[in-house]
Amino acid sequence: MCNPQSHLQSKDDLFVDYMSKLVRRGFHHIRKRYTSNVPAALIENGQNRVIDASLTLIRERAKLKGELVRALGGVVASASLLGVPLGHNSSFLQGPAFAPPRIREAIWCGSTNASTEEGKELKDPRVLTDVGDVPIQELRDCGIGDDRLMNIISESVKLVMEEDPLRPLVLGGDHSISFPVVRAVSEKLGGPLDILHLDAHPDIYHSFEGNKYSHASSFARIMEGGYARRLLQVGIRSITSEGREQGKRFGVEQYEMRTFSRDRHFLENLMYLYNQLTDLSSA
Repeated sequence: MCNPQSHLQSKDDLFVDYMSKLVRRGFHHIRKRYTSNVPAALIENGQNRVIDASLTLIRERAKLKGELVRALGGVVASASLLGVPLGHNSSFLQGPAFAPPRIREAIWCGSTNASTEEGKELKDPRVLTDVGDVPIQELRDCGIGDDRLMNIISESVKLVMEEDPLRPLVLGGDHSISFPVVRAVSEKLGGPLDILHLDAHPDIYHSFEGNKYSHASSFARIMEGGYARRLLQVGIRSITSEGREQGKRFGVEQYEMRTFSRDRHFLENLMYLYNQLTDLSSA
């Protein structure tokens, strides 16, 4: 489908989403029930094979695309799509899990051409490549939990970064994937990052609804791990007292929409300075 879809869902869509969530939970419950007497080592060995196979696919695709771009030459950095179709950490709708293929569909939609405003061609692998998706649902189907899923996402991002000049452009997925992605980039680059976070919510709950990997807790994990040197959150319009307290705890610079007119001059100057520094580093 080429036409953009409304973010509002019909009652039928909400019902289907609700039922699919129940079905997924039911399958995981049934799996745990019927594997309770199976040796844990047998299950773990099988899970490890699936993890290795998943990472191997990302590694080999990234290697192939990296070799292609290097052979063509003349490029310092090339964006490479990496899909992370994860949606189960969303506290409401699960739609983000279906986003990566929809985004690709929009990118390559025949209703328009592949030329950018700067005259670059998206069909040129020196501009854009694709290493595929982390198989989140297949991994979960094997009983692999969030602790290991987050590690797999981080390792997948690192595999793309290892194939210079590829630079991962990650397609989510709910906001919980921000944590493993930022962690991977920080560890790969050897230090904490400066992050500009544009969002209506700060996503900094310590553990939203008891889930430490919730989409509403990703920046709490990032800050706890020391993966951000400076975090600016701009556009906040829905924040609780915990969100503000967490922001103060981690030294986050939070700019709310209610004070945007007051903060606008500072933020515009900040972005100008950032762009100037980017231009100098590129030169």
